[in-house]
Amino acid sequence: MSIMNSISIGQQGLNVHGKRIEIAAKNMANLDTPNYVRKIPVINSTEDISFSGLLNNMKEDVFGIGTIPFLSGGVKYTGTIEDPTPGEKIYSPGHPDADENGFITASNVNPIVDMSDAMLAQRAYEASLGVMMISKSMANRALEIGGS
Repeated sequence: MSIMNSISIGQQGLNVHGKRIEIAAKNMANLDTPNYVRKIPVINSTEDISFSGLLNNMKEDVFGIGTIPFLSGGVKYTGTIEDPTPGEKIYSPGHPDADENGFITASNVNPIVDMSDAMLAQRAYEASLGVMMISKSMANRALEIGGS
């Protein structure tokens, strides 16, 4: 893996985990918004690293050198899905969002879950930043060694 690949993976991690933090913040901001449905970020690998995907890569290069193909790795944000957990029904007949029976559906956001998601995303963001900083340091050291 080249230094540029590791910087690219770090940058992908920054983008994805930054989006995770943004979604968790949006969920927590809508904690008391009636009919708001919690969003869950969907994150996937940039390559098929499953066993069948690996076998498919290997069969294309049967006579190649080595047995395991090079996988560059990385992650990508592919959107959000809605949390299927139902929100609590609250009787509030005068509310503008109330149904014909006078009930509103409270937000299904659990602040403890979203706070822990935000903390995990922050730590992953910091780790991705660390990957980029270490890669930059390695590139600088290689330049120093090559220049002397």
